[in-house]
Amino acid sequence: PHSLPPATHTLSPLPDPLTRAVVWNALRDMVRDGELHPTAYLDTARRHLPTEPVTSLTEAVLTFARTAIADTYLGPTQRTTALATLTALAHDLLTSPDPARRLVATRTLIDTATTPDEIRSWWHHGTVPGGPALDPELRWRLLHRLAVLGATTPDEIDAETARDPSATGAQGAARCRAALPDPAAKQAAWDAMFGPDDRLSNYLFTATAQGFWHPEHHHLTAPYRTRYFTDAPALAPPRGHPLAQAATRTAFPRTHTDHDTLRHGEHCLTTTLTPAFRRGLTDQLDALRRALRVRERHHTDH
Repeated sequence: PHSLPPATHTLSPLPDPLTRAVVWNALRDMVRDGELHPTAYLDTARRHLPTEPVTSLTEAVLTFARTAIADTYLGPTQRTTALATLTALAHDLLTSPDPARRLVATRTLIDTATTPDEIRSWWHHGTVPGGPALDPELRWRLLHRLAVLGATTPDEIDAETARDPSATGAQGAARCRAALPDPAAKQAAWDAMFGPDDRLSNYLFTATAQGFWHPEHHHLTAPYRTRYFTDAPALAPPRGHPLAQAATRTAFPRTHTDHDTLRHGEHCLTTTLTPAFRRGLTDQLDALRRALRVRERHHTDH
């Protein structure tokens, strides 16, 4: 308790990169254990990351803040504020002359966009002002976020697929189609993953699952939350270990952080499951319990 305030205020001046990494890891673990409010971690990142010279450390902090904190540890209202904080931070990082830092900033700005205007401008110009140019990875990442925001169409996704006919392009297209905020698109994605005629490769299954669940689509994906606990276990035996891992790592209803999801998951564990699926589901439910404890301890579920 006595070392936390000075640590969060004097983190960036610490001269040794390893020491800074150790402090960041400690703060991350404190958030996960419910000992530090998630927004305190975000405030610390906002204060110190603009002057953090190690790109890999900056990226690790931003990834935890964007995925764990914004998407699971905070409720809808606080999530909006968290995304705004991360957007402001990424804009600061984008002023760096270092191409690696600018790339990290660009990815963060894409992933935290709550309106399409800025990233749509990048799409039209094929570059972020001052760089980087949009390579295929950034184009698919950007189009995926536009899909989440309801700011693209199936035709635009098809056009990008024609532009990038690679295996990576096929995965990007599957991710984008599953991310469209449309009931028919969600149904088609679910049928592709779990329907009786499923023929998706493990890579395309993973991409589709990555596009399916988003906090922005909570109302659209709610009916599929309970279906997951019957459809996913049934898919694991005939498809084997790699698909069972993908079904738990990426297809789990990770955006539904509530006790009802936990209850369904715990009941699923009492049924007959493949070892790989059981292990993956156990890990996901542990993460869900942790997120619920964080929300309840800090009253962030609003």
